[in-house]
Amino acid sequence: MPDALVYPLVSARAVARPFTYEVPEGVGKGAVVSVRFGRSRTRGIVVSLGATTPPGVEVAPVESVLGTVPAPLVDLALWLAEYYGSTPARALELVAPRARARRKEQASAASRHGFGGEARPERLSDPQRVALERVVAGLGGAETGPFLLYGATGSGKTEVYLQACAAALERGLGAIVLVPEIALTPQALGRFRERFGDRVAVLHSGLTDAERRDERERIVAGEAPIVVGARSAVFAPLPRLGLICVDEEHDASYKQESDPRYDARTVAAKRAALEGAVALYGSATPRPESWASLERIELGARLAGPLPVVRIVDLRREAGYPLSGPLLGELGAIAERGGKAILLLNRRGVAPALHCRACGLTRRCPSCDVALVLHGDRTLRCHHCSHAEPAPETCPECGSAQLARIGAGTQRLERELAARVPALERIRLDADTAGRPGALAATLARFAGSDRAVLLGTQMVAKGHHFEGVALAAVVDADTGLAQPDFRAEERTFQLLTQLAGRSGRDAPGRVLIQTFQPDARPIALAARHDVGEFLAGELERRRALGYPPFRHLVRILVSGPEAGAPLQALTELRAGLAGADLLGPAPLLRLRGRHRAQLLAKTDRPRGVAARAARLLSAAAPAMRRAGLSAVVDVDPQTL
Repeated sequence: MPDALVYPLVSARAVARPFTYEVPEGVGKGAVVSVRFGRSRTRGIVVSLGATTPPGVEVAPVESVLGTVPAPLVDLALWLAEYYGSTPARALELVAPRARARRKEQASAASRHGFGGEARPERLSDPQRVALERVVAGLGGAETGPFLLYGATGSGKTEVYLQACAAALERGLGAIVLVPEIALTPQALGRFRERFGDRVAVLHSGLTDAERRDERERIVAGEAPIVVGARSAVFAPLPRLGLICVDEEHDASYKQESDPRYDARTVAAKRAALEGAVALYGSATPRPESWASLERIELGARLAGPLPVVRIVDLRREAGYPLSGPLLGELGAIAERGGKAILLLNRRGVAPALHCRACGLTRRCPSCDVALVLHGDRTLRCHHCSHAEPAPETCPECGSAQLARIGAGTQRLERELAARVPALERIRLDADTAGRPGALAATLARFAGSDRAVLLGTQMVAKGHHFEGVALAAVVDADTGLAQPDFRAEERTFQLLTQLAGRSGRDAPGRVLIQTFQPDARPIALAARHDVGEFLAGELERRRALGYPPFRHLVRILVSGPEAGAPLQALTELRAGLAGADLLGPAPLLRLRGRHRAQLLAKTDRPRGVAARAARLLSAAAPAMRRAGLSAVVDVDPQTL
C-alpha cells in the first residue's frame, strides 16, 4: 500500500502537521479516512500521496475510508488555514463530510420543499442583459472576474443571479449563491426554488446533521447543482463549479467569528480562482474594499421607478423622542389611508442604560464592562453574556430614587407607538422576538399580510426584505452607529440608512425619514441623497491617509484570561516576535463574560505572513498560556475592532 500524508482532524496547535499513513490502492488526495492517533481514533484527510518514510520506521495503515472531499477544497482549506492563522485541521473540518452515509428512506431537506413546475425567467432590462452577458462570457472561459454587480435596491440583481445560474447549468456547471442570513432573506431563497425546483440545495447553520448530510449527498451526486446558503455554503462540494454569487456583499455576517475566522467573501474569490469559476459580488452599498478592487458592472436605477425622497429631521429642534412631530405625522397618514411603515432603531429593550442622577452610577454587568439594558419585564440584561437581574427601585450605591432611563430601545418605541398611533398594528422584530423557532417567519408573514402596520426593530428590518405597500421607511436614531469606536462606523451607518431607504416605495411612491442629532454628518447627508459613489470616494480617501483597508490589511491578535494583567503581558511578549510589522498596542479591551481581554493590531501589506508568524508564536507559547488560563485568536481582516 502507498504512503500518504494525512492531517488528523484534531484542533490542538501542538500537532498542527500532517502524519504518514499507509492507504489502500486507489485512495487519493481528498479521501476522508479513519486513523489511529495516539490512543484514540479520529478522522483525517489525505492531502498528498507518495510520502517519504525513513528506513526502519513502521507506518500505520488507515483503518477505513469514510468519504471524499474534492481536491480543490483540500487546497482551499490549506490556504485558508495559512491565510487566517488557523490550523489545517480546523480548516479541513469546514470541508470534511460528517460520518454516516445517507439513509435511503430519509427524505432530503430540499425534496421536502418540492415547487412542481418551474417559474419562467423575467425579461431583462438593458443593463441587466449587459451584466448577464459579461458573466456568461466568464463561464465560457473568458475573463472570470471577480465582478462587482452594483445597482440601487430594486435594480434587479437577483434576476441576474438567477439567469447566470441557469447559464451555468446549461454548460454542465454548478453554482453557489451566498446570502448573509437565510432566515432574513426568505424571498430570495423562494425565487431560486421557484425557478429551479429540487435542483436547489440549501446549506445553513439551522439544518440538523442529518439534513446537512442529505443535502451534501445530493450536491455530490449532481442532483442539486445550485447551492443557496449562508457563509459555510462557500465550501459546498459541487463536482464542477462554474459560478459563485455573493449577494449583499457588504454584510458583516460573512465573517466567521470563531476559529478559523474566515471571511466567506475572500474565500469565494480564492475558490473561484482555484476552480476557474466566475465570482460575482452584488450590493446596492458595496464595501470600499470591493469598490476599489473589483471590476464593476453597473445596473443603475431601480426598475420600478425612482428611489424615494429622503427627509432629514433635526432632533435638536424637535421636542419628541423617539417619535418626532414629522414622524408622527407620516404614521398618522398611514393609519388613516392604509399602508405599511418600517421603523429602524438599532437598540433592543426599553432603554440602553439606567442612570442615577444623584451619584452618577450606571448599572453595569458584573461579568462584562458594559451597561445593562432595561427591558420591558423590569429586568436589566447584558446583551453580551445574557446576565439578567431585577431593575432596582432605588440606586444600589446611594439609595436615591432618581433613576433615569437613558435613550430608547425597541420595546420603548413599541409602547410609544401604542400610545400615539394605536390604529397601526405594531410588529416588533429584534433578537428578543426572533429567537424562538419559527418566530421570524411568522413575524414577516404577519407584516406582509397586514394593511395598516408598522414593523419596528433593529437592523434585521433593513435586510433584504421586499414587502408590497411600504409607504414609509424611517430611522428613529441615525446617530447610534456613528458613536461606535470603529473605523467602519461611518461605512456601516451609511449602508444601514441606504438599505433601509430601499425598503420603501418598491411598488408605489414611498417616503423615507431620518431622525438625527447630527444632520450634517457625512454618512447621513449622503445617504439622504442616495449618493453611494460620493460616499465611497470620500471613505477611500480617508482610509488611504490612515492606512486602513483596502490600502493595507489588518491582523488582530486577541488574548483573554481570568486575571486582569495577564492578556496584556502575553501580547507584550508576543509583540517582540512580530518586529517589522506596523503594530498598534497591545491595548486593554472591555471585559467580556468574566474574562479580561487585550488586543494587538497589525497594519500590513502581507497579512498571510503576519498571521502565520503570530500562529507559530502562539503555538510555542501554548503550554504556558494554558497554565495561565489564557486563550488567543488570530483574526485576519477583522470586521470589528
